[in-house]
Amino acid sequence: MLQDLSFGTLDNQYKYQLPGEDDIAVCIRGGEILVRRDENGLLHLPTVGEASLWLAGWQLWFDEPFRYAFTMQEKRYFLYFGAAGDCADERYAYIPAAKLREPASRDACHAMMTAWHIYCWYRNNRFCGRCGAPTKHDDKERMMRCAACGNMIFPRIAPAAIIGVTHGDKLLLSKYANRNYTRYGMLAGFIEIGETAEEGVAREVMEEVGLKVKNIRYYKSQPWGIAGNLSVGYYCDLDGDDETITLDKNELSMAEWFSRDEIPYEDEGISLTGEMIRMFQQGKEPR
Repeated sequence: MLQDLSFGTLDNQYKYQLPGEDDIAVCIRGGEILVRRDENGLLHLPTVGEASLWLAGWQLWFDEPFRYAFTMQEKRYFLYFGAAGDCADERYAYIPAAKLREPASRDACHAMMTAWHIYCWYRNNRFCGRCGAPTKHDDKERMMRCAACGNMIFPRIAPAAIIGVTHGDKLLLSKYANRNYTRYGMLAGFIEIGETAEEGVAREVMEEVGLKVKNIRYYKSQPWGIAGNLSVGYYCDLDGDDETITLDKNELSMAEWFSRDEIPYEDEGISLTGEMIRMFQQGKEPR
C-alpha cells in the first residue's frame, strides 16, 4: 500500500529544526502541490534551496517560512507556509493533491499525502476555536497552543471504515455518486461519535445499500492523509440470503455483487481498498 515504503522509515515525531538547502520543501497552493517529473516520469519535490528562491517575499503564516514536518528515508521534509506563487522553474508544476495515487512514485506520494495532512491541520488552526485568539506552535511537540485561554490543539485524525461486504463467493462493489473518482471500490464511511468501529460498519452498510451484516472482522488500517483519515478495513458477511440492494443515490451511483473471478478491479498497490479486493479475489480474506 501507499505507506509501504521501498526502503527506510517515516519518523513523524515533531522536532524544532531549521531547514538546510538540500532538505525537501512541500509547497502548496490551494489544493495543489508543487512537483516535477524526471526523465522516467517519477515525481519529485523541490529542495528548500530552490523553493527559497522562487517563493521569497510572500506573506507568511508563521514567523519562519518553513516548518519541520517529518523525516522519511533519512530526508527531512519541511512545509512552506507562505502564499505559494508561480514557480520560476518550468520543470516544476502544481498538481492536485487528490491525484497522489501513482504506484511508481509511491514513496513520494506518501510523503506528500502525509505533509498535506499536517499542512491542512496547521492551516485550520491558526486561531483558537475556543476563544478566537491567535495560536502559537509549541516548541517540543506538534501542537498549537492558545496563549489567551490555554487551549491545546493536537492534529486531528478521522477514523473511516473501509468495508468488504461478502456473501459466499461474492463481494459487494460500488461507485461513488457525483465525484470525479469513478473506479469501483467498496463501501466506506466515517465512524461517528458514540459508536464502535464495528457499529459504524453495520450502520454504513445499512444506510448505503440497505443490507444487514454479521461476522464483522478487522483486517488492516492505512493512513490516508489527503482526507485526514485513518482508514480501518473490515470484512463482514451478509446476514441472511436476501441480496436485494436499496441504494442511497446521494452517496452511490451503483452497487453490485461480483463473484471472485468477475471482479472488475486491478490492485495498483496504493490503497487499502485495493488490497482488500485483491485478498478476496485470491480467497485470502479473514474468515
